[in-house]
Amino acid sequence: MTTRTIRANDVVDSIADALQFISYYHPADFVQSLKQAYEAETHGPARNALLQILINSKLCATARRPVCQDTGIVHVFFRLGMDARIRDEQSDITPSLQKLANQAVARAYGSTSNPLRASMIQDPLGCRTNTRDNTPAIVHIEMVEGNTVGMTVAAKGGGGDVKARYTMLNPSDSVADWVVGQIPAMGAGWCPPGVLGIGVGGSPEQAMIMAKHALFSPIDMHVLQKQGPQSPVDELRLELFERINSLGIGAQGLGGNTTVLDIKIEQAASHAALLPVAIIPNCAATRFITFELDGSGPAKLEPPSPSLWSGIPDSLPALEGKAVNLDTLTPAEVATWKAGDTILLSGTLLTARDAAHKRLADLLERQQPLPVKLCGRAIYYVGPVDPIEGEAVGPAGPTTSTRMDKFMPALLEKTGLLVTIGKAERGPIAISAIKQAGAAYLMAVGGAAYLISKAVQSARIVAFEDLGMEAIYEFTVHNMPVVVAVDANGRSVHKTFFAEVDGT
Repeated sequence: MTTRTIRANDVVDSIADALQFISYYHPADFVQSLKQAYEAETHGPARNALLQILINSKLCATARRPVCQDTGIVHVFFRLGMDARIRDEQSDITPSLQKLANQAVARAYGSTSNPLRASMIQDPLGCRTNTRDNTPAIVHIEMVEGNTVGMTVAAKGGGGDVKARYTMLNPSDSVADWVVGQIPAMGAGWCPPGVLGIGVGGSPEQAMIMAKHALFSPIDMHVLQKQGPQSPVDELRLELFERINSLGIGAQGLGGNTTVLDIKIEQAASHAALLPVAIIPNCAATRFITFELDGSGPAKLEPPSPSLWSGIPDSLPALEGKAVNLDTLTPAEVATWKAGDTILLSGTLLTARDAAHKRLADLLERQQPLPVKLCGRAIYYVGPVDPIEGEAVGPAGPTTSTRMDKFMPALLEKTGLLVTIGKAERGPIAISAIKQAGAAYLMAVGGAAYLISKAVQSARIVAFEDLGMEAIYEFTVHNMPVVVAVDANGRSVHKTFFAEVDGT
Protein backbone atom coordinates (compact mmCIF):
# COMPACT_ATOMS: atom_id res chain seq x y z
CA MET A 1 0.00 0.00 0.00
CA THR A 2 1.26 3.47 -0.87
CA THR A 3 2.37 5.60 2.04
CA ARG A 4 0.18 8.67 2.46
CA THR A 5 1.04 11.94 4.19
CA ILE A 6 -1.50 13.67 6.42
CA ARG A 7 -0.76 17.28 7.25
CA ALA A 8 -0.49 18.03 10.97
CA ASN A 9 -2.51 21.21 10.49
CA ASP A 10 -5.36 19.15 9.02
CA VAL A 11 -5.42 17.02 12.17
CA VAL A 12 -5.54 20.09 14.41
CA ASP A 13 -8.12 21.87 12.27
CA SER A 14 -10.34 18.78 12.13
CA ILE A 15 -10.33 18.17 15.88
CA ALA A 16 -10.90 21.85 16.69
CA ASP A 17 -13.76 22.10 14.18
CA ALA A 18 -15.25 18.86 15.52
CA LEU A 19 -15.22 20.14 19.11
CA GLN A 20 -17.09 23.27 18.10
CA PHE A 21 -19.50 21.23 15.96
CA ILE A 22 -20.41 18.73 18.67
CA SER A 23 -20.78 21.45 21.30
CA TYR A 24 -24.01 22.63 19.64
CA TYR A 25 -25.18 19.76 17.38
CA HIS A 26 -26.54 16.63 18.98
CA PRO A 27 -26.15 13.47 16.87
CA ALA A 28 -29.26 13.06 14.74
CA ASP A 29 -30.07 9.58 16.05
CA PHE A 30 -29.99 10.91 19.61
CA VAL A 31 -32.49 13.68 18.84
CA GLN A 32 -34.75 11.23 17.02
CA SER A 33 -34.66 8.84 20.00
CA LEU A 34 -35.44 11.67 22.42
CA LYS A 35 -38.41 12.71 20.27
CA GLN A 36 -39.71 9.13 20.31
CA ALA A 37 -39.30 8.99 24.09
CA TYR A 38 -41.14 12.31 24.47
CA GLU A 39 -44.01 11.22 22.26
CA ALA A 40 -44.37 7.96 24.20
CA GLU A 41 -44.04 9.49 27.67
CA THR A 42 -47.19 9.55 29.79
CA HIS A 43 -45.75 10.86 33.07
CA GLY A 44 -46.12 14.64 33.21
CA PRO A 45 -42.90 15.68 35.01
CA ALA A 46 -40.75 13.40 32.84
CA ARG A 47 -42.50 14.60 29.69
CA ASN A 48 -41.80 18.22 30.60
CA ALA A 49 -38.13 17.44 31.25
CA LEU A 50 -37.82 15.74 27.86
CA LEU A 51 -39.43 18.74 26.18
CA GLN A 52 -36.93 21.10 27.82
CA ILE A 53 -34.02 18.98 26.57
CA LEU A 54 -35.45 18.94 23.04
CA ILE A 55 -36.07 22.70 23.00
CA ASN A 56 -32.55 23.24 24.30
CA SER A 57 -31.18 21.05 21.51
CA LYS A 58 -33.02 23.07 18.87
CA LEU A 59 -31.98 26.45 20.32
CA CYS A 60 -28.34 25.41 20.54
CA ALA A 61 -28.27 24.16 16.95
CA THR A 62 -29.73 27.47 15.76
CA ALA A 63 -27.55 29.78 17.88
CA ARG A 64 -24.44 27.55 17.79
CA ARG A 65 -24.06 27.63 21.54
CA PRO A 66 -23.25 24.67 23.83
CA VAL A 67 -25.97 22.16 24.69
CA CYS A 68 -24.56 21.93 28.22
CA GLN A 69 -22.53 24.17 30.50
CA ASP A 70 -20.23 21.18 31.09
CA THR A 71 -18.59 21.22 27.68
CA GLY A 72 -16.66 18.12 28.62
CA ILE A 73 -13.28 16.52 28.77
CA VAL A 74 -11.99 15.88 25.26
CA HIS A 75 -11.37 12.31 24.15
CA VAL A 76 -9.78 11.61 20.78
CA PHE A 77 -9.77 8.01 19.58
CA PHE A 78 -7.19 7.75 16.80
CA ARG A 79 -7.17 4.86 14.31
CA LEU A 80 -3.75 5.40 12.78
CA GLY A 81 -3.08 3.58 9.54
CA MET A 82 0.36 1.97 9.52
CA ASP A 83 1.04 3.47 6.09
CA ALA A 84 -0.09 6.98 7.06
CA ARG A 85 2.46 9.61 8.04
CA ILE A 86 1.52 12.80 9.89
CA ARG A 87 3.94 15.62 9.08
CA ASP A 88 4.31 19.21 10.18
CA GLU A 89 5.11 21.02 6.91
CA GLN A 90 6.90 23.89 8.63
CA SER A 91 9.26 21.84 10.80
CA ASP A 92 9.23 18.68 8.66
CA ILE A 93 8.86 16.52 11.76
CA THR A 94 6.25 14.04 12.95
CA PRO A 95 4.54 15.66 15.96
CA SER A 96 2.98 13.60 18.72
CA LEU A 97 -0.76 12.98 18.51
CA GLN A 98 -1.07 14.24 22.07
CA LYS A 99 0.50 17.56 21.08
CA LEU A 100 -1.81 17.96 18.09
CA ALA A 101 -4.88 17.11 20.15
CA ASN A 102 -3.90 19.62 22.83
CA GLN A 103 -3.41 22.38 20.25
CA ALA A 104 -6.87 21.67 18.86
CA VAL A 105 -8.51 21.67 22.29
CA ALA A 106 -6.93 24.99 23.29
CA ARG A 107 -8.11 26.55 20.03
CA ALA A 108 -11.65 25.20 20.20
CA TYR A 109 -12.24 26.02 23.85
CA GLY A 110 -10.78 29.50 23.47
CA SER A 111 -13.07 30.44 20.57
CA THR A 112 -14.39 34.00 20.85
CA SER A 113 -17.58 33.27 18.91
CA ASN A 114 -18.48 30.19 20.95
CA PRO A 115 -16.28 29.90 24.04
CA LEU A 116 -16.41 26.51 25.75
CA ARG A 117 -16.00 25.94 29.47
CA ALA A 118 -12.56 24.90 30.71
CA SER A 119 -13.10 22.13 33.25
CA MET A 120 -9.72 20.35 33.37
CA ILE A 121 -7.62 20.75 36.51
CA GLN A 122 -3.99 19.85 37.11
CA ASP A 123 -2.47 18.46 40.31
CA PRO A 124 -5.68 16.65 41.38
CA LEU A 125 -4.14 15.68 44.74
CA GLY A 126 -2.83 19.19 45.37
CA CYS A 127 -3.95 22.69 44.40
CA ARG A 128 -6.35 21.47 41.68
CA THR A 129 -5.66 24.47 39.46
CA ASN A 130 -7.81 24.89 36.35
CA THR A 131 -5.67 24.64 33.20
CA ARG A 132 -7.86 27.41 31.68
CA ASP A 133 -7.83 25.94 28.15
CA ASN A 134 -9.31 22.49 28.91
CA THR A 135 -6.08 20.69 28.04
CA PRO A 136 -4.82 18.05 28.09
CA ALA A 137 -6.98 15.89 25.85
CA ILE A 138 -7.42 12.19 26.62
CA VAL A 139 -5.84 10.38 23.66
CA HIS A 140 -6.39 6.76 22.65
CA ILE A 141 -4.40 5.30 19.74
CA GLU A 142 -5.12 2.14 17.77
CA MET A 143 -2.67 1.07 15.06
CA VAL A 144 -4.52 -0.42 12.07
CA GLU A 145 -3.86 -1.42 8.48
CA GLY A 146 -4.21 1.29 5.84
CA ASN A 147 -2.94 4.74 4.97
CA THR A 148 -5.62 7.00 6.50
CA VAL A 149 -6.18 8.45 9.95
CA GLY A 150 -9.60 7.86 11.48
CA MET A 151 -10.77 9.79 14.52
CA THR A 152 -13.66 9.80 16.93
CA VAL A 153 -13.75 13.10 18.79
CA ALA A 154 -15.89 13.22 21.92
CA ALA A 155 -16.51 15.73 24.70
CA LYS A 156 -17.52 13.69 27.73
CA GLY A 157 -19.17 15.51 30.60
CA GLY A 158 -18.45 14.83 34.24
CA GLY A 159 -22.06 13.99 35.01
CA GLY A 160 -21.83 10.80 32.96
CA ASP A 161 -18.32 9.70 33.84
CA VAL A 162 -18.88 10.21 37.56
CA LYS A 163 -21.44 7.41 37.38
CA ALA A 164 -18.98 4.91 35.85
CA ARG A 165 -19.04 1.49 37.47
CA TYR A 166 -16.65 -1.45 37.34
CA THR A 167 -16.59 -4.94 38.82
CA MET A 168 -14.83 -8.26 38.42
CA LEU A 169 -17.50 -10.96 38.29
CA ASN A 170 -17.04 -14.68 38.48
CA PRO A 171 -17.43 -16.32 35.05
CA SER A 172 -20.70 -17.94 36.16
CA ASP A 173 -22.25 -14.68 37.43
CA SER A 174 -25.02 -12.83 35.60
CA VAL A 175 -23.84 -9.69 33.85
CA ALA A 176 -27.45 -8.54 33.45
CA ASP A 177 -28.22 -8.86 37.17
CA TRP A 178 -25.12 -6.87 38.15
CA VAL A 179 -25.79 -4.08 35.64
CA VAL A 180 -29.46 -3.73 36.59
CA GLY A 181 -28.47 -3.69 40.25
CA GLN A 182 -26.19 -0.70 39.68
CA ILE A 183 -28.73 1.57 38.02
CA PRO A 184 -30.82 2.76 41.01
CA ALA A 185 -27.69 3.66 42.99
CA MET A 186 -26.34 5.62 40.01
CA GLY A 187 -29.21 8.02 40.56
CA ALA A 188 -30.15 10.64 38.00
CA GLY A 189 -26.98 12.73 37.99
CA TRP A 190 -26.14 11.45 34.50
CA CYS A 191 -29.28 13.16 33.17
CA PRO A 192 -31.26 10.21 31.86
CA PRO A 193 -32.51 9.22 29.41
CA GLY A 194 -29.32 8.41 27.60
CA VAL A 195 -27.29 5.53 26.28
CA LEU A 196 -25.56 3.00 28.51
CA GLY A 197 -22.16 1.74 27.36
CA ILE A 198 -20.99 -1.63 28.69
CA GLY A 199 -17.60 -3.29 28.33
CA VAL A 200 -17.33 -7.03 28.99
CA GLY A 201 -14.16 -9.08 29.08
CA GLY A 202 -10.57 -8.15 28.32
CA SER A 203 -8.58 -6.74 31.22
CA PRO A 204 -9.94 -4.32 33.85
CA GLU A 205 -8.73 -1.18 32.06
CA GLN A 206 -9.78 -2.57 28.69
CA ALA A 207 -13.33 -3.13 29.93
CA MET A 208 -13.59 0.53 30.94
CA ILE A 209 -12.33 1.77 27.58
CA MET A 210 -14.71 -0.56 25.74
CA ALA A 211 -17.64 0.75 27.79
CA LYS A 212 -16.85 4.31 26.73
CA HIS A 213 -16.09 3.42 23.13
CA ALA A 214 -19.36 1.50 22.86
CA LEU A 215 -21.22 4.79 23.29
CA PHE A 216 -20.01 6.06 19.91
CA SER A 217 -22.11 3.74 17.76
CA PRO A 218 -25.55 4.54 16.30
CA ILE A 219 -28.68 4.19 18.41
CA ASP A 220 -30.53 1.25 16.87
CA MET A 221 -32.50 -0.39 19.67
CA HIS A 222 -35.76 0.00 17.73
CA VAL A 223 -34.22 -1.97 14.85
CA LEU A 224 -32.99 -4.71 17.18
CA GLN A 225 -36.42 -4.98 18.78
CA LYS A 226 -38.03 -5.49 15.37
CA GLN A 227 -35.56 -8.03 13.99
CA GLY A 228 -34.93 -9.91 17.23
CA PRO A 229 -31.61 -11.04 18.75
CA GLN A 230 -28.97 -12.63 16.53
CA SER A 231 -26.28 -13.16 19.19
CA PRO A 232 -25.74 -13.32 22.96
CA VAL A 233 -24.78 -9.62 22.86
CA ASP A 234 -28.12 -8.79 21.22
CA GLU A 235 -29.95 -10.84 23.86
CA LEU A 236 -28.17 -8.98 26.67
CA ARG A 237 -28.91 -5.59 25.09
CA LEU A 238 -32.62 -6.38 24.84
CA GLU A 239 -32.83 -7.80 28.36
CA LEU A 240 -31.08 -4.79 29.91
CA PHE A 241 -33.15 -2.31 27.92
CA GLU A 242 -36.40 -3.83 29.16
CA ARG A 243 -35.32 -4.36 32.75
CA ILE A 244 -33.74 -0.94 33.25
CA ASN A 245 -36.68 0.95 31.76
CA SER A 246 -39.07 -1.07 33.91
CA LEU A 247 -37.38 0.38 37.01
CA GLY A 248 -39.36 3.56 36.43
CA ILE A 249 -36.49 5.98 37.13
CA GLY A 250 -37.25 7.91 33.95
CA ALA A 251 -36.15 11.28 32.65
CA GLN A 252 -34.11 13.20 35.23
CA GLY A 253 -35.09 10.57 37.80
CA LEU A 254 -38.64 11.93 37.84
CA GLY A 255 -40.27 8.63 36.90
CA GLY A 256 -41.72 7.64 33.57
CA ASN A 257 -41.18 5.21 30.75
CA THR A 258 -37.65 5.85 29.49
CA THR A 259 -34.45 5.71 31.51
CA VAL A 260 -32.22 4.41 28.70
CA LEU A 261 -32.53 5.02 24.97
CA ASP A 262 -30.21 2.15 24.04
CA ILE A 263 -27.72 -0.32 25.46
CA LYS A 264 -24.36 -0.60 23.71
CA ILE A 265 -21.97 -3.46 24.44
CA GLU A 266 -18.39 -4.19 23.40
CA GLN A 267 -16.64 -7.40 24.41
CA ALA A 268 -13.13 -8.80 24.23
CA ALA A 269 -11.33 -12.07 24.93
CA SER A 270 -10.35 -12.49 28.57
CA HIS A 271 -8.71 -14.89 30.99
CA ALA A 272 -10.90 -17.94 31.73
CA ALA A 273 -11.04 -17.02 35.42
CA LEU A 274 -12.10 -13.41 34.82
CA LEU A 275 -15.26 -11.58 33.84
CA PRO A 276 -14.55 -7.83 33.97
CA VAL A 277 -17.62 -5.65 33.46
CA ALA A 278 -17.74 -1.85 33.17
CA ILE A 279 -20.58 0.66 32.77
CA ILE A 280 -20.37 4.24 31.50
CA PRO A 281 -23.47 6.26 30.56
CA ASN A 282 -23.86 8.98 27.94
CA CYS A 283 -25.92 11.87 29.26
CA ALA A 284 -28.26 14.41 27.67
CA ALA A 285 -25.14 16.19 26.40
CA THR A 286 -24.24 13.38 24.02
CA ARG A 287 -21.36 14.77 21.93
CA PHE A 288 -19.20 12.89 19.48
CA ILE A 289 -18.39 12.62 15.79
CA THR A 290 -16.33 10.21 13.69
CA PHE A 291 -14.43 11.04 10.50
CA GLU A 292 -11.39 10.04 8.45
CA LEU A 293 -8.48 12.00 6.99
CA ASP A 294 -6.98 10.80 3.70
CA GLY A 295 -4.53 13.61 2.95
CA SER A 296 -6.96 15.72 0.93
CA GLY A 297 -7.54 18.28 3.69
CA PRO A 298 -9.36 18.66 7.00
CA ALA A 299 -12.60 16.84 7.73
CA LYS A 300 -15.80 18.25 6.23
CA LEU A 301 -18.55 18.18 8.84
CA GLU A 302 -22.12 18.36 7.57
CA PRO A 303 -24.66 19.98 9.93
CA PRO A 304 -27.90 18.07 10.58
CA SER A 305 -30.94 19.12 8.59
CA PRO A 306 -33.13 21.65 10.45
CA SER A 307 -35.99 19.22 9.86
CA LEU A 308 -34.47 17.08 12.60
CA TRP A 309 -36.09 19.44 15.13
CA SER A 310 -39.41 19.78 13.31
CA GLY A 311 -42.36 19.89 15.68
CA ILE A 312 -40.22 21.13 18.59
CA PRO A 313 -41.21 24.62 19.81
CA ASP A 314 -38.73 27.50 19.99
CA SER A 315 -39.45 28.18 23.64
CA LEU A 316 -40.95 26.50 26.66
CA PRO A 317 -44.74 26.84 26.74
CA ALA A 318 -46.09 28.90 29.64
CA LEU A 319 -45.86 26.83 32.80
CA GLU A 320 -48.38 26.85 35.57
CA GLY A 321 -46.39 27.32 38.73
CA LYS A 322 -45.90 29.39 41.85
CA ALA A 323 -44.16 32.70 41.19
CA VAL A 324 -41.44 33.14 43.81
CA ASN A 325 -39.51 36.33 44.60
CA LEU A 326 -36.11 35.17 45.84
CA ASP A 327 -35.38 38.60 47.35
CA THR A 328 -38.29 38.39 49.81
CA LEU A 329 -38.20 34.66 50.50
CA THR A 330 -39.07 33.49 54.02
CA PRO A 331 -39.02 30.10 55.78
CA ALA A 332 -42.80 30.35 56.08
CA GLU A 333 -43.17 30.59 52.30
CA VAL A 334 -40.76 27.71 51.71
CA ALA A 335 -42.80 25.60 54.13
CA THR A 336 -45.83 25.88 51.81
CA TRP A 337 -44.04 24.23 48.90
CA LYS A 338 -44.74 20.56 48.25
CA ALA A 339 -42.54 18.00 46.51
CA GLY A 340 -43.47 18.01 42.84
CA ASP A 341 -44.61 21.66 42.71
CA THR A 342 -43.42 23.77 39.79
CA ILE A 343 -41.78 27.00 40.92
CA LEU A 344 -40.91 30.04 38.77
CA LEU A 345 -37.96 31.85 40.36
CA SER A 346 -37.32 35.59 40.00
CA GLY A 347 -34.83 37.78 41.81
CA THR A 348 -31.22 37.15 42.84
CA LEU A 349 -29.52 33.88 43.60
CA LEU A 350 -25.94 32.85 44.22
CA THR A 351 -24.01 30.13 42.44
CA ALA A 352 -21.55 27.74 44.05
CA ARG A 353 -20.26 24.27 43.31
CA ASP A 354 -17.54 21.94 44.63
CA ALA A 355 -14.52 24.21 45.07
CA ALA A 356 -16.55 27.14 46.38
CA HIS A 357 -18.36 24.89 48.86
CA LYS A 358 -15.04 23.60 50.16
CA ARG A 359 -13.82 27.16 50.75
CA LEU A 360 -17.06 28.17 52.45
CA ALA A 361 -16.88 25.10 54.70
CA ASP A 362 -13.26 25.86 55.64
CA LEU A 363 -14.18 29.46 56.54
CA LEU A 364 -17.07 28.27 58.70
CA GLU A 365 -14.84 25.76 60.47
CA ARG A 366 -12.30 28.50 61.24
CA GLN A 367 -15.16 30.80 62.32
CA GLN A 368 -14.13 33.39 59.75
CA PRO A 369 -16.57 35.63 57.86
CA LEU A 370 -17.93 34.45 54.53
CA PRO A 371 -17.45 36.60 51.41
CA VAL A 372 -21.22 36.53 50.79
CA LYS A 373 -24.26 36.48 53.08
CA LEU A 374 -26.29 33.29 52.75
CA CYS A 375 -29.10 33.85 55.23
CA GLY A 376 -32.46 33.47 53.51
CA ARG A 377 -30.84 33.04 50.13
CA ALA A 378 -30.68 30.43 47.37
CA ILE A 379 -27.59 28.74 45.95
CA TYR A 380 -27.60 27.33 42.42
CA TYR A 381 -25.11 24.57 41.69
CA VAL A 382 -23.67 25.69 38.35
CA GLY A 383 -20.42 26.50 36.59
CA PRO A 384 -21.55 28.55 33.59
CA VAL A 385 -20.03 28.99 30.16
CA ASP A 386 -18.63 32.47 29.44
CA PRO A 387 -21.15 34.73 27.69
CA ILE A 388 -20.90 36.19 24.22
CA GLU A 389 -22.34 39.52 23.07
CA GLY A 390 -26.01 39.79 23.91
CA GLU A 391 -25.91 37.23 26.74
CA ALA A 392 -25.90 37.83 30.49
CA VAL A 393 -24.31 34.43 30.90
CA GLY A 394 -23.55 31.45 28.69
CA PRO A 395 -25.27 28.07 29.03
CA ALA A 396 -25.88 27.58 32.74
CA GLY A 397 -27.45 24.23 33.53
CA PRO A 398 -27.31 22.55 36.95
CA THR A 399 -24.58 20.23 38.14
CA THR A 400 -25.09 17.05 40.18
CA SER A 401 -26.30 17.99 43.66
CA THR A 402 -25.12 14.96 45.62
CA ARG A 403 -21.52 16.18 45.41
CA MET A 404 -22.53 19.04 47.71
CA ASP A 405 -24.46 16.86 50.16
CA LYS A 406 -21.73 16.66 52.79
CA PHE A 407 -21.65 20.47 53.07
CA MET A 408 -25.40 20.82 53.65
CA PRO A 409 -25.67 20.34 57.44
CA ALA A 410 -23.14 23.06 58.26
CA LEU A 411 -24.35 25.50 55.60
CA LEU A 412 -28.00 25.24 56.57
CA GLU A 413 -27.38 25.32 60.30
CA LYS A 414 -24.68 28.01 60.47
CA THR A 415 -25.64 30.41 57.69
CA GLY A 416 -29.41 30.33 57.38
CA LEU A 417 -29.25 29.24 53.74
CA LEU A 418 -32.81 28.51 52.69
CA VAL A 419 -32.81 27.00 49.18
CA THR A 420 -30.45 24.97 47.01
CA ILE A 421 -30.93 24.31 43.29
CA GLY A 422 -29.27 21.58 41.24
CA LYS A 423 -30.00 18.45 39.29
CA ALA A 424 -30.99 14.93 40.29
CA GLU A 425 -31.58 13.52 43.75
CA ARG A 426 -30.18 14.36 47.18
CA GLY A 427 -28.71 11.78 49.53
CA PRO A 428 -29.86 10.96 53.07
CA ILE A 429 -27.46 13.42 54.74
CA ALA A 430 -28.73 16.32 52.66
CA ILE A 431 -32.40 15.36 52.95
CA SER A 432 -32.11 15.11 56.73
CA ALA A 433 -30.42 18.52 56.93
CA ILE A 434 -33.05 20.09 54.65
CA LYS A 435 -35.88 18.70 56.78
CA GLN A 436 -34.27 19.79 60.03
CA ALA A 437 -33.69 23.33 58.74
CA GLY A 438 -37.10 23.69 57.09
CA ALA A 439 -35.33 24.43 53.82
CA ALA A 440 -35.99 23.13 50.29
CA TYR A 441 -34.12 21.64 47.36
CA LEU A 442 -35.24 22.61 43.85
CA MET A 443 -34.35 20.77 40.67
CA ALA A 444 -33.60 22.29 37.26
CA VAL A 445 -33.38 20.10 34.17
CA GLY A 446 -29.94 18.78 33.36
CA GLY A 447 -29.38 18.98 29.63
CA ALA A 448 -31.29 22.26 29.19
CA ALA A 449 -28.40 24.64 29.93
CA TYR A 450 -28.89 27.14 27.10
CA LEU A 451 -32.64 27.23 27.65
CA ILE A 452 -32.12 27.90 31.38
CA SER A 453 -29.62 30.68 30.63
CA LYS A 454 -32.43 32.59 28.89
CA ALA A 455 -33.93 33.19 32.35
CA VAL A 456 -30.74 34.90 33.59
CA GLN A 457 -30.91 38.67 33.16
CA SER A 458 -27.57 39.59 34.73
CA ALA A 459 -24.55 37.85 36.21
CA ARG A 460 -21.51 39.02 38.14
CA ILE A 461 -18.74 37.32 40.10
CA VAL A 462 -18.96 38.13 43.82
CA ALA A 463 -16.36 35.78 45.35
CA PHE A 464 -13.48 33.40 44.58
CA GLU A 465 -12.79 34.77 41.10
CA ASP A 466 -9.59 32.70 40.94
CA LEU A 467 -11.68 29.52 40.71
CA GLY A 468 -12.68 30.29 37.13
CA MET A 469 -15.98 28.62 36.27
CA GLU A 470 -16.30 27.54 39.94
CA ALA A 471 -16.33 31.14 41.24
CA ILE A 472 -19.40 32.38 43.12
CA TYR A 473 -21.68 34.43 40.87
CA GLU A 474 -24.79 36.39 41.63
CA PHE A 475 -27.49 35.81 39.02
CA THR A 476 -30.60 37.90 38.55
CA VAL A 477 -33.23 35.58 37.10
CA HIS A 478 -36.79 35.92 35.81
CA ASN A 479 -39.24 33.01 35.77
CA MET A 480 -36.55 30.34 36.00
CA PRO A 481 -38.51 27.05 36.02
CA VAL A 482 -37.68 24.48 38.70
CA VAL A 483 -39.41 21.62 40.50
CA VAL A 484 -39.52 21.17 44.26
CA ALA A 485 -37.50 17.99 44.57
CA VAL A 486 -37.21 17.90 48.37
CA ASP A 487 -39.63 19.96 50.43
CA ALA A 488 -39.32 21.27 53.97
CA ASN A 489 -40.80 18.03 55.31
CA GLY A 490 -38.10 15.96 53.63
CA ARG A 491 -40.37 14.50 50.96
CA SER A 492 -38.55 13.73 47.68
CA VAL A 493 -39.82 13.35 44.12
CA HIS A 494 -37.01 11.06 43.02
CA LYS A 495 -37.41 7.33 42.65
CA THR A 496 -33.83 6.33 43.41
CA PHE A 497 -31.77 4.33 45.83
CA PHE A 498 -31.43 7.38 48.06
CA ALA A 499 -35.14 8.05 48.29
CA GLU A 500 -35.84 4.42 49.13
CA VAL A 501 -33.19 4.35 51.86
CA ASP A 502 -34.52 7.57 53.37
CA GLY A 503 -38.09 6.37 53.20
CA THR A 504 -39.31 9.47 51.37
